[in-house]
Amino acid sequence: MECVTIFVQNVIEFKAHSNKGEYMKLVKMSLVAALLVGSSAFAIENVKVAGDAKLFYSTQDDTNANPSASLFDQSSSAGEASLNLGLTADLTEGVSAGATLNAITTLGLYNNLVSATWTGGVQDNYFFGEAWMAGTTGNTTGKIGRMQLDTPLVFSETWSVVPNTFEAAVVINTDLPDTTLVGAFVGQHNSAAALGGGFDDFTTSSFKSFYNGAYAIGAINNSYKPLTAQAWYFDAPHAAKAYWLQADAAMEGFSAGIQYTSIDWYASSTTGKAVAGMLGYEMKDTFSAKVSYSKVGDAAGAGANLAGSQSKLYTEAWWYYGIISQASTDAMNVTITAPVADLFDAGVYFTQASVGANDDKFTEATFEAAKSFGPLDAGVYYIYTKFDQDNAGDAYNTLQVYLTYNF
Repeated sequence: MECVTIFVQNVIEFKAHSNKGEYMKLVKMSLVAALLVGSSAFAIENVKVAGDAKLFYSTQDDTNANPSASLFDQSSSAGEASLNLGLTADLTEGVSAGATLNAITTLGLYNNLVSATWTGGVQDNYFFGEAWMAGTTGNTTGKIGRMQLDTPLVFSETWSVVPNTFEAAVVINTDLPDTTLVGAFVGQHNSAAALGGGFDDFTTSSFKSFYNGAYAIGAINNSYKPLTAQAWYFDAPHAAKAYWLQADAAMEGFSAGIQYTSIDWYASSTTGKAVAGMLGYEMKDTFSAKVSYSKVGDAAGAGANLAGSQSKLYTEAWWYYGIISQASTDAMNVTITAPVADLFDAGVYFTQASVGANDDKFTEATFEAAKSFGPLDAGVYYIYTKFDQDNAGDAYNTLQVYLTYNF
């Protein structure tokens, strides 16, 4: 009750020096904080506040909309800032709740230094991206409400200044040795039909039906410690039915993985299939390297996020999403990361693909220089892109700067 006592003393002191309107505003705001941190009537404990503030900037030359554009032109640049504030608390024994408030703004840069945003035209807004309750009994945990999800074919994409989220109910059980069982129903989401690949529409404050509802069932097993195997089944009635199988192994610096997915699209009576493999090696504090390959069948969307266009296939491009999961596409990816002395962390991400029945060529090479300064993460990225289906087949350059302050 110490926190409540301090709160009351502060209100009394403030009341003596304030008018009625200011006093009532403080009471309304402070009551919420006081209940969260100290009220024995509600027995709320273990309150944690965490989040981040982000400022992202991107500029490119020679775009479809403006072929004569150069780097740093307002017409070919995008920028946006966000404040993402999350709070979790234990309500009673075995029951917890959480919420995340997201605020986005262009800081007045729109139509000045930039002409686009990460979240797709919404210049200033705030909304609750998450608001959930969870309960645990034995080895079973249930969670319901608005939340981030991370399954192979339905997941929150985190490339933007805010992630997309879902309104869902999830149950997780760990009764079986070295096995996690997951069941989920997804009712709504705030993603657009294609969230990735650039600055597409992301209606952050409006939740819409996720198809007509969708179900996901998964099992993840780690009985043989170097190997993690997972199997998933997804069903969005009248829209799609999908399977995802994956196995990843890691031992003494070496890693390997294989993925297979199949998606039946009811509307078009087509089946999209994809297979991918990965080999890697890591020497701690020195470098890591991975090479991967994927092949998609003759139906589109195999391996792509059912709520967007990013993919969890090993070969996914660093920035230009939605290419490697197109129909009749072969893709390969090489990823190399290494610290450069104590100066910064370097990364090279190279993706090349032959896309569609016409074998359109796609190449993306991303070069990263990133460093953390305490709670501040900073990164500079240069991206070279050449795609027969984009920008009249001409190559173009993109420069991005990411700043994230974690608290």
